[in-house]
Amino acid sequence: MDKLILGRYIPGDSMIHRLDPRSKLLVMMSFLLIIFWANNLVTNILLFAFVLLVIFLSKIKMSFFLNGVKPMIGIILFTTLFQVFFTGGQDVLWQFWILKVTEEGIQQAGIIFVRFILIIFLSTLLTLTTMPLSLADGIEAGLAPLTYVKIPVHEIGLMLSMSLRFVPTLMDDTTRIMNAQRARGVDFGEGSLVQKVKSVIPILIPLFASSFKRADALATAMEARGYQGGEGRTKYRVLKWKLADSLALLVILCLGILLYYLKS
Repeated sequence: MDKLILGRYIPGDSMIHRLDPRSKLLVMMSFLLIIFWANNLVTNILLFAFVLLVIFLSKIKMSFFLNGVKPMIGIILFTTLFQVFFTGGQDVLWQFWILKVTEEGIQQAGIIFVRFILIIFLSTLLTLTTMPLSLADGIEAGLAPLTYVKIPVHEIGLMLSMSLRFVPTLMDDTTRIMNAQRARGVDFGEGSLVQKVKSVIPILIPLFASSFKRADALATAMEARGYQGGEGRTKYRVLKWKLADSLALLVILCLGILLYYLKS
């Protein structure tokens, strides 16, 4: 099983690493909005160039991002093929029963494929260049206005950060358990569908046990350190908004304006 990259942090001192987590989150959310304006060749090339430039500035190897795509490739291909065969259009290239391949369907499938790849690349970059605690602080700061309506913003930020941090840990546990089962002669790729489902049970039970054990250890550690929620709690790392953060938002704003005028 390929290691899941999403949720891991790679220490570094690049321009992207030094950005405030709040600005990274704002850029990410803005990117998710403007990506739907990329509906032709020019706009998609522009988005690809932007993402590749940000990856280059992060000084992280491209292989990390390609590994981040691997666990999602099945979903990406399924969605892309669904668009190819079930998107209507006037220019029909091939048809059999309810399956139809049109020129419009191929174009739409290509756009969706690119969107998937770019979103995975940028979300992977966010976690690779931002420490989980800093990411939690950024989420908490972004949701701060909700405290006026009695929403536990600190707890939400902490929960999201822990969930994100536990994703690669659980994947590592899954890989370790599967390797142990294979050493005992279990084959996860053979047999009927029912047999394959049954072969998953020896993975789920120890995985749940390991998850509960980690959660209990985390709760004990937090309790031993006197954690009682976010009220009246000071922070060791104080977030500071810098000029580079404002420039990052300006760049994504200019990119959005450019995409709006270039879209079909």
